[in-house]
Amino acid sequence: MAAMASPSTSVSRARLSQRISAIAESATLLVDAKAKALKAAGEDVIGFGAGEPDFPTPDHIVAAAAAACADPANHKYTATPGLPELRAAIATKTRRDSGLEVEPGSVLVTNGGKQAVYQSFAALCDPGDEVLLPAPYWTTYPEAIALAGGVPVEVLADESTGFKVTVDQLEQAATERTKVLLFVSPSNPTGAVYTRAEIEAIGRWAADRGLWVVTDEIYEHLVYGHAEFHSMPVVVPELADRTIVVNGVAKTYAMTGWRVGWMIGPTDVIKAAGNLQSHLTSNVSNVSQRAALAALDGGLDDVRRMREAFDRRRGTIVEMLAAIPGVVCPEPEGAFYAFPSLKGVLGREIGGVTPTTTVDLATVILEQAKVAIVPGEAFGAPGYARMSYALGDDDLVEGVRRMAKLLA
Repeated sequence: MAAMASPSTSVSRARLSQRISAIAESATLLVDAKAKALKAAGEDVIGFGAGEPDFPTPDHIVAAAAAACADPANHKYTATPGLPELRAAIATKTRRDSGLEVEPGSVLVTNGGKQAVYQSFAALCDPGDEVLLPAPYWTTYPEAIALAGGVPVEVLADESTGFKVTVDQLEQAATERTKVLLFVSPSNPTGAVYTRAEIEAIGRWAADRGLWVVTDEIYEHLVYGHAEFHSMPVVVPELADRTIVVNGVAKTYAMTGWRVGWMIGPTDVIKAAGNLQSHLTSNVSNVSQRAALAALDGGLDDVRRMREAFDRRRGTIVEMLAAIPGVVCPEPEGAFYAFPSLKGVLGREIGGVTPTTTVDLATVILEQAKVAIVPGEAFGAPGYARMSYALGDDDLVEGVRRMAKLLA
């Protein structure tokens, strides 16, 4: 009988794959988890970290979900790409809200917008393909690109340009390996909204270079003042066959926990992404899909009321932050985030500590003021912080007041 290999002669292997080990934890969810843990321990913490509306999901949507629970048809597997009636409703909603003409077969319903982002890059990227990533960016984008084998190439903008990149910057960053441009307007984390002319210039540049565009439109209804939302494949129609649109019900309808998003694109890409999803998750929860259907069919009255509240809070947080010595806070035009520069605060002694990075500063603010913010390092922008104003008016005022007292 052959002798068994002893443990000392076996091949040593890492417990985790390099691909998974390289993933950074979501900074926004990490900050939110810390704030909730402190709250659970009895601390009076005010959180500006999580990007979710503080409003409950509208009643008619909840009622539709409750009814769906009682229908046995929703107790079984359904088609991976989504319920046919929901895919049709998404196509109708897209035509209504952005003017993009799509068919239900070009829609894939996903488990939230994050799955749509990941599957978009998984469908497009081969190892080494470069993706132009305007920064500051949402924390998930570079991780999703890297997981798909792509290489994120950051293109940094700051408050001097309204946190918007230019065609010249994109051209300088592009190489022969560039395959995809990620485009987001309104922006998470900065609240920047590109004008129609800016979108057209960038879209025509991408079309001339033969690039794919992945555009995240999940904040399309949250624009303020004179800002307007425009969809790139509508402004530049020749891009439509090389564009994937990512969207969902989370932000517009206060449905972050329901986990319903979608991707819209050419049918071959949608079919390929659907094949991937069939092995990852299969269909999205039928009850959540029924809730999303009620949201899309129910009009935008609730959305308008929420947007009015966000707009009011936007004015409050910008005014209060700008009054803090060393803090510069550009006025966001969309989404529900302020993105103040805290560079003027770094290097000062604060509560017996001298933070030199916004990571350190965020820790001091959380520990001493009991206020949770997300440091700019999470978004590729050291020296800044993201603060969601999708929280109650009283908490918003109290939270910034605490910061101001600590940083004074």
